[in-house]
Order: sequence, then C-alpha cells, then structure tokens
Amino acid sequence: MTFWEHKTVCITGATGSFGNAMARALLSQNVKAVRCLSRDELKQSEMEQRFRDPRLRFLLGDVRDRSRLHRAFDGCDVVINAAALKRVDKGSYDPTEFVATNVVGAQNIVEAALDAGVGRVVSLSTDKASAPLTLYGATKLVAEQIFRAANAYGGKRCDFLTVRYGNVVGSRGSLVPMLMEQAKTGTVTLTDERMTRFWMTLGDAVRLVCRAAEHGHPGTTLIPMLPAARVVDIIEAVAPGCAVEVIGIRGAEKLHESLISEDEAPYAWRGWMCMDAPEDYVLGLPAAPGIEGRYASDNRGGFLSVGEIRGRIPQAMLESAL
Repeated sequence: MTFWEHKTVCITGATGSFGNAMARALLSQNVKAVRCLSRDELKQSEMEQRFRDPRLRFLLGDVRDRSRLHRAFDGCDVVINAAALKRVDKGSYDPTEFVATNVVGAQNIVEAALDAGVGRVVSLSTDKASAPLTLYGATKLVAEQIFRAANAYGGKRCDFLTVRYGNVVGSRGSLVPMLMEQAKTGTVTLTDERMTRFWMTLGDAVRLVCRAAEHGHPGTTLIPMLPAARVVDIIEAVAPGCAVEVIGIRGAEKLHESLISEDEAPYAWRGWMCMDAPEDYVLGLPAAPGIEGRYASDNRGGFLSVGEIRGRIPQAMLESAL
C-alpha cells in the first residue's frame, strides 16, 4: 500500500496548473477522494470535464473563509495548500489583499486542519520568501513561519510543513512561453545578461510535494536540488536567431533565484530524504549542521547547455499543458 492509497486529500487553489497536475498524480495512486477547493466555478467546471473522475469533489470556497475550510477539511487525511496571490506587481499595489490570502489564509488553514484532525498539511512556498524584496515574498515567508509554528499545537495529531521552489518552466506567465510568443515577432526581451534561473518542471513540483507529504519532517521546509541555466542560453534554445533587446531589471527582480539565503544557510541540512531525491535540502531542522553559503541558481557548479535546455523544453511544456 502506498502512502496515498485510500486517503482523502484536499487541495486548496486546486484549479491552477499545480492543482491540476497534483490531482492527476493523486488519482493514479488510488486515493479515496480528492477535494478541489477554489474560488473559480468556471475553472472547476473545465477541470471536471477534463478528468471525469468520480473521486474528484469540487468545492467552491476561499482560504480567507475559516468556516468554509472547517467543512472542506472534515474527514481529510492530507491537505495541500496551493492557494495564493502571486503577482509581484499586484502585491505592491494591493498589499492588504495579499496579506488576507497568503497570511490570514495560512492561519485559517492551520486552525481548520487542527479542528478537523487532518493528519498532514503541506503548503507551497516560493523562492521569493528567501531574503524577500517584495510584499509577495514577505507574505510567503510569514506563511512558512505560521505553518512551522503550528506544529507546537498539532502534536501527534497533525504535521505541518512547507516546500519552497521557484518559477516552473512552462507555467502561465513564465519565461519559456513568453519567449516563444515573442519569438514570433523576431525580437525577444532580456532584462539582464547575467541573469540565471533554476530549471524546474511542473512534474518536479508534484514530486517535491509528494516527498514532503510522505517523508518530510514536521516544521521544516523542503527545498529541491535543481539544475540551473543562464537566461541567455534559454533564449538561444527557445528563440535562436532572434534579436535580443536588453530592457533592464524590473522593480525588485533578482539576478539569481535564491532558495536558501546566506542567513538561512546555518539552519539548513542537505542529505537523504528519500531514495529518489538523496540531496534535497531541509530548512528548519533542529541542530541542523548548516550548509556552506547560500543556495542559488548562480552557484550550482555549472549550467545546463543550450542543447540540454532545448532537449528538456518539450517535456516541460507537455507537463504544463496536461
């Protein structure tokens, strides 16, 4: 029997790219039911038509509404929190809305999960929570702390933990689809020639969450070991022959994705988490041995070549399109 077999799982923010991919993975594991909680009835209807699986249950609701979460989590074994407001520019313009969803929503999930007797809660975080420069990153860092602290109340009843990763290749609004669209004009834009990014697919994100649920230590943040690429090489792989217009770094944009900051490094541990991912990072373990310096996309010890990037793009886009 697998960890997921016969379990009831609730995914918040379930109609997004990750939620769809996670639901598909769970249904292949013979779960009892997958409850898909989100605010968008149209996306729920579209998702229902795509899957046509009676084990999927669609619940309209918002993580801002604690009473709705109490009902949604009743009888659940696992909760996966993918609900968030994410657009950096919108967070700067409407900060209270981001706080309401990303911070108050996190506390609501904790309270509802404790009251409902959920066994394990895994929440998705972001690279922008590492030394945050934006309101979005700051709210996700606070959310990480809320889930970490919740273990003081969960005891043996409920475990809370998070996963932290960066942009997903092929997801809506991400770099590769944007470059593909720009390439049709013959010119693509680049903010800075020094920029680097981790390479992570939607399938990688799903596997990371599964590892966290199955093997993660309560109160920790699980961070994946990932390859990295230079953005100039991604451009060459996606849009060869196109003119490149350098437009300059946008507000609060980082040159490199950082998943563990220099200040967090002393509290991180790198080692065995499960057999298929022996080098994941774990942040927040008691008496962690620490790692050497920050963990970012520019210090991975090498970058994917243009050929390697080009070879990985079809699978990344396929996973995001399913």
